[in-house]
Amino acid sequence: DRRRDSPAAGSPIQPIIKDVGEVYSRLLDHRPVIQGEIRYFVKEFEEKRGLRELRVLENLKNTIFETNERVLPKCEQAMQDNLSETLKRLQAANTMIHRLQERECEARKLQADKVMAREEKCIAHWEEFMKEQQNKRAEVDEEHRKAMERLKEQYSEMEKELAKYVSF
Repeated sequence: DRRRDSPAAGSPIQPIIKDVGEVYSRLLDHRPVIQGEIRYFVKEFEEKRGLRELRVLENLKNTIFETNERVLPKCEQAMQDNLSETLKRLQAANTMIHRLQERECEARKLQADKVMAREEKCIAHWEEFMKEQQNKRAEVDEEHRKAMERLKEQYSEMEKELAKYVSF
């Protein structure tokens, strides 16, 4: 409506104004170009990123599937086999250790019994020795007493004989 009312409508200036408008929009108005570039960039980014993320997710899905279906059962089976073998070995080792402990306990008991027997034998030997010593001491004391009595008798006889000679 404005074109109809404008003074330049239908005049030769109109193409010039149109050309100036086009020059202005091409030189100074960059919005359509920038919007197009933005749309192109977003489209490319989403397509490339989407495919890349899709590939990453697909690879993760395949890895998880392979792990769940193949690797995990193999690991569980190997673990069960190794654990049962290890358990058997541990039980055998435990049994051997118990036997060794029992043997060592028996050996200690035998050693302790031997020590006690030796100790009792030594005590009995000592008591016998002490009895012999007391008997010998008693014999020596008796001999000493008898010797003292003989000496007393001998000295008393010698004194008597001396008393005879002193009277002269």
